[in-house]
Amino acid sequence: RALLWLGPVYLAGYLGLSGSWVLLALALWLCWGLNRRGKRDRLAAAFALLENEREAVCRGLAARHLPAWVHFPDVERVEWLNKVLVQAWPYFGTIMEKTFKEVLEPKIRAKSVHLKTCTFTKIHFGEKCPRINGIKAYTKEIDRRQVTLDLQICYIGDCEIHMDISKFNLGVKGVQLYGTLRVILEPLLTDAPFVGAVTLFFMQKPHLEINWAGMSNLLDVPGINVMSDSLIQDFIAARLVLPNRITVPLKKNMNIAHLRFPVPQGVIRVHLLEAENLVQKDNFLGAIRGKSDPYALLRVGTVQYRSKTVSRDLNPIWNETFEFVVHEVPGQDLEVDLYDEDPDKDDFMGSLLISLVDVMNDRIVDEWFPLSKTTSGHLHLKLEWLSLVNDQEKLHEDKKGLSTAILIVYLDSAFNLPKNHFEYSNGECGTKKIKNNKYLKKMERDPSSFVLLTVGNKTQKSKTCNFSKDPTWGQAFTFFVHSAHSQSLHIEIKDKERDSALGTSVVCLSHLLKDPNMTLDQRFQLDHSSSDSFIKMKLVLRALNVEEPDSQRVKAGVNASRLGPMHVTEKAGNQQKFSSPQVSKVPPMSKDSAALESLPKKDSGEDLDTKDSSGAPVPSETVSGLDEAEGKQNPEHGPPSALPSGAAAMPTLPVLQEMRVAPSVTSLGSLPSSCFELSSSNLDIHNGTEMPLGEIQLTVRYASIRQSLVVLVNGCRNLVPSSNRGVDPYVRIYLLPDRRWTSRKKTSVKKKTLNPQYDEKFEFFESLENVKKRTLDIAVKNSRPFISQERKELGKVRIDLSREDLIKGFAQW
Repeated sequence: RALLWLGPVYLAGYLGLSGSWVLLALALWLCWGLNRRGKRDRLAAAFALLENEREAVCRGLAARHLPAWVHFPDVERVEWLNKVLVQAWPYFGTIMEKTFKEVLEPKIRAKSVHLKTCTFTKIHFGEKCPRINGIKAYTKEIDRRQVTLDLQICYIGDCEIHMDISKFNLGVKGVQLYGTLRVILEPLLTDAPFVGAVTLFFMQKPHLEINWAGMSNLLDVPGINVMSDSLIQDFIAARLVLPNRITVPLKKNMNIAHLRFPVPQGVIRVHLLEAENLVQKDNFLGAIRGKSDPYALLRVGTVQYRSKTVSRDLNPIWNETFEFVVHEVPGQDLEVDLYDEDPDKDDFMGSLLISLVDVMNDRIVDEWFPLSKTTSGHLHLKLEWLSLVNDQEKLHEDKKGLSTAILIVYLDSAFNLPKNHFEYSNGECGTKKIKNNKYLKKMERDPSSFVLLTVGNKTQKSKTCNFSKDPTWGQAFTFFVHSAHSQSLHIEIKDKERDSALGTSVVCLSHLLKDPNMTLDQRFQLDHSSSDSFIKMKLVLRALNVEEPDSQRVKAGVNASRLGPMHVTEKAGNQQKFSSPQVSKVPPMSKDSAALESLPKKDSGEDLDTKDSSGAPVPSETVSGLDEAEGKQNPEHGPPSALPSGAAAMPTLPVLQEMRVAPSVTSLGSLPSSCFELSSSNLDIHNGTEMPLGEIQLTVRYASIRQSLVVLVNGCRNLVPSSNRGVDPYVRIYLLPDRRWTSRKKTSVKKKTLNPQYDEKFEFFESLENVKKRTLDIAVKNSRPFISQERKELGKVRIDLSREDLIKGFAQW
C-alpha cells in the first residue's frame, strides 16, 4: 500500500513535473476526503437523531436541532401520521421503482443520443421513510372555503439509486431533505370528494444534501460540490418553491388556473435606513480591534437583495429601499442578515426575522430592531405594506421614482409557431436555402421555445418547451411598474437550439387602463412570425396603495421581530451577493426638491398626455420630437422668455410642460430624454464668437436617487464644416474644473454629417451641492486624421450649473 501511494510521487518526478503539482493534487484529495467524511458523519448523526429523538431531546440538544412542536404550541405533533407513513412506505417504494423503470428511463434516453444507454441497475428506497415533525393549521387568517396546513417535513433516507451510462456507474446513496411544505385544500365543497383541488409548494428553498456513489463521487470535489448542490436546489425551486406551485384537481371539470396562479397578497417596501453599535469584526495581527465594513442581505422567500457596503463604520447609514412581492401571508417572513465584507470570507454580524403578518396589520412600521445571534447592534427599518387595489386613481407617479403598480403576467401557451426563423420572415416565406443535410434535418424539427418577458430593464425567462409548435408554459411572472401610462411589456419567443426569434409582441400597459378591471385575457398576434401565430396570456395590473393604519389597533412594532427557528447561512457572503433592479436609494429631502413639491400643481389639461400612445415607447425619442407634439397639442401656448444676449442666435422653441413620467432607478440605465421633467431654461452660454457655429441639443437633470448629474446629448444641427471632405463630429464633455482625461465623457463618432443624432447618456456621480458649484464644458469636435491640418474643434458651449434648477431639469438647443 505504501508503494501504491508513493507511485504518483515517483511518476511526477520521472516526468519532471514540479513538486507544486504533487502538493496541489494532495490538497484536492484531502479536501475531497474531508467533504466525503463530513457528509457521512452528518448522515449518521441524522440517523441517530431520527431513531432516538426522545433520548436526544432529554439530553438537551441545541435549540436549532429541536423540532418545532417543542417551541410553538400551535405546531402539533402528529405521530399517528408518521406511523401511517411507516406502514405505507414499502408500497410507495414499489410504485416509485416501477415509475423509474417504465416512465423516467425512457424519457432520459429520449433526451440525447449519448443517453440512449441509460439503465437503472438498482432502485431501492430503503427502510427510512419521510417524517413529519409538526403540522400547523391556519383557521383565522384564511378564507373559510379553504384549509391551509404547514408540514415540517424531514427525510433522512438510506435510499440507493444506481444507473449505468456507457459503462459509467452513477448513483445516490443517502439523502437528507428538510423544509416547510404548505398544503392548501380549496375550495371546500358540499359533495364528494369535498375538496376541489390540492396545492403543494415549499415556503422557502428546502435544505438538500445528497451522498453520491460511483463516478458521481466527483461532485464532492471542492468547488464542484457547491455548484452541483446549488443547481439541484435551483431545479427544485423552479418547480416547488414560491411562487411556483403544484396544483392537483380532485374533481372533474375543475378550473384550477386561479389556484395555480393566485394574485399576490401584497408588496412589502423595506426602507433600510441605518444601524448602530454593530460588532467589530475587522482586526489587525489578531489582536488590535478595528471597525467593520457592513452590508445587509434582505430576503423574502427566494428573492434576495444586497445593500451597498459602508466602509469602516459601526453606525452605517444606507438609506436604501427594496421592494418584495409577498405571495403568502401568513407564512412568509422578512429576513435580514448583516455581514462584514472582507476579501476572503465575510463575517456574520447579526440577523433579524420580522413577521409580515404584523406588518400587514400595522400597515407602517418604523422602529429600531435589536439584532439576534450577536452581542450588540440595532437596525433601523421602515416597513410599508402596499395592498393591491383595482383603482386607476391610485396610479399616480411617485416623485422618488418608486414603484406605483405591479404587473402580473400569466403566460399560458402559443399557437402555430414557425419551425425556424427562415420559414417566415415578416409574415412571408423565406427563400434561404440550406445545403447542409444535417442542419436541414434540425431545421425541419419543431422548435424548442422559451419566452423572454421584459418590462423596463428587467427581463424574466420562462421554461423551455421542447419540440412543439404549440408550446404550453403555464407560468406566472410579476414586474414592478413605475409608469403604467408609458411602460410596455415586450415579449420575444426564441428557439433554444438555434437562438433565433420565432416571434415578438409589444403590449402597452396603457391598454390595460381601458378595462375597468385592468385585466387583459386574450390571444396576442405575434410580429415577425407567421400570420396565424399567436401567444395566449393574461395580464393583470394592480395599483400599490398604502392604507392608513388603524389608530385603535395596538401596533406590534419591535414585537414583529421573531426569535423562532431560522436557518442562517453563516458562510462567505461573497456567494450571496445579489444585485437587484428593484433597488432604489432614498435621498434626504433637499431644499430644491422641497421647494419643487411646494409649487402649485398645474392643471391636468396642461400636462403632456401620454395615455393615448398606441405603440410602445421608442427609446430613441428626442426632445425635439416631443416639442413638436407639444406644439400640436397646445397651440395656444405663447413663446418662452427670451434667451440672454450671448445666445441671441438660438431659435426659440415651444416650452416643454411638466410630464407625468417620473424617472426611476430601474429606468435610468436606458432613459430616453422624454422621461425627464423638462422645461425651458435661460442658460449662460458662451461660444466665444459672433458667428453661429451650429447648435447642440442637451438634456440636463440631477438624479437624486442615484446622486448623479445626468447629461443627455441628443444631437446637433447646422454645424459648420471644417473641410471640403466633410466632418466626423463627436461630443466631448467635462465637468469643470475637473479636466482629467479619466473624467472626460465622449460620444460616438458620426461619419460625414452636419446634423448628427447621438441620443447618448452620461453621468457624473457628485453630490448636488458640488454640482451646483461646477460648470458644464461641452465641445463638438471633428474626428480628423492624426497629421491632418483640419480644424478639430467645431464649437463649444459652457453652462453655469449654479443658475439652473437641476432637480427639475432642463432641455434646450
